[in-house]
Formats: sequence, C-alpha cells, structure tokens
Amino acid sequence: MTALVLKPTPLQDRGTPLLLASGSAARKRLLENAGLAFESVRPEVDEQAIRERAQAQGRGVDDTALELATAKALAINADTRTLVIGSDQMLSCEGRWYDKPPTLEQAACQLEALRGRTHTLHTAVVLSRGGQVVWQHVEQAYLSMRAFSDSFLAQYLALEGAACLSCVGAYRLEGPGLHLFEQVRGDSFTIQGLPLLPLFAALRDMKVLLP
Repeated sequence: MTALVLKPTPLQDRGTPLLLASGSAARKRLLENAGLAFESVRPEVDEQAIRERAQAQGRGVDDTALELATAKALAINADTRTLVIGSDQMLSCEGRWYDKPPTLEQAACQLEALRGRTHTLHTAVVLSRGGQVVWQHVEQAYLSMRAFSDSFLAQYLALEGAACLSCVGAYRLEGPGLHLFEQVRGDSFTIQGLPLLPLFAALRDMKVLLP
C-alpha cells in the first residue's frame, strides 16, 4: 500500500522550514488539515517544575502558559532558517489550575470538580528562530459544563477511555466530550490547543505564508 503523502499548500513558502515542538496529535492534525508542511519533535521539558515555580512566584495562568510554550520551542535545536512553533494549554477554574489527569479515576474527580462550573482554557503559542522568541500570543476560551449525572460521567469515561487522558480538561471537544457542555465561548482552534488564526497572521507577516 502506498503511504499517504500530505502535499503542502501552495500558499506556503518552503524556503522557511517549520517545526512543531510538540508530541500532541491534536496540534499535528490542526496543521496537517490546514495543508502546512512541517516536521514535529517532542521537546524534553519539565512542565511540572515550570508550573510549580510559577505558582510559587504568584504568576498568572497566561504568563505560565507562555513560559511553557517558550520552553518547548527553545528546547529544540534547529538551524537558523527554521521557525519553531511551541504551544501549551492550561486550564483554570475559580483560582485552581488543572493538569492532564494521569488516570481515569483522577479524570473522574476532575470532571466532577468542573461539573456545573465555567472554566478557562489558556492557550499559548510562540515562534522561535535561532534560539530566540520572535513572536508570542496567548488566547482564552470559556467553557461551561452542564450538571451532568453520575451515570453519564461513568458512561462517558467508559466510552472515551485513555483518550481523555491526553487532554488538560479530560475531554475532547471534537469528540464525545462535547456532551459535557452547555455553553462554549471561544475559538475552536484555541480550544483544541493551537490558536491557528493569529499564528497564521504572524506567519504571513514573516513571509512564510503568502499575504
């Protein structure tokens, strides 16, 4: 069987390579669906240490998300022609920060805590070149979970299984996680982990995408 090869969009200048500093399947899919040609590398970053230090210093969630995105971009050793895309997403609700749950039991506890409340997704993206950040952006989305029943939660976790553990909110809005919500305010790309529209505007400014 012949492997499927994604053709880059003709709107992209191939003279500036793009590298996604992420192992996220969702972020890869977003860029692939837009037709961009890029490489991807999972960066080695101690995200927990960065979050803990930021909280100890009393820093805000947006600043922390930007620091995480920056750390990911700068962790990649790329040549000076390459633009590295670093991105990170954090979730806050009523002053508490949430991480990706490591187990389904903890996913259940997290969803129970978010049930009936509105939480914020803080999604940051940076571009770096030659070890220097050349652009950064952070965007918020606001999601209100409905007061779902315990039986629904059990069925939802059984349906999603380990898939929900790869998401900071223990849900995929592009999948069955949509059933958790009564209201969503914000850009869908931001919710999925990569604010594409401001990113593409920056890439057009840098002549990587055609203006």
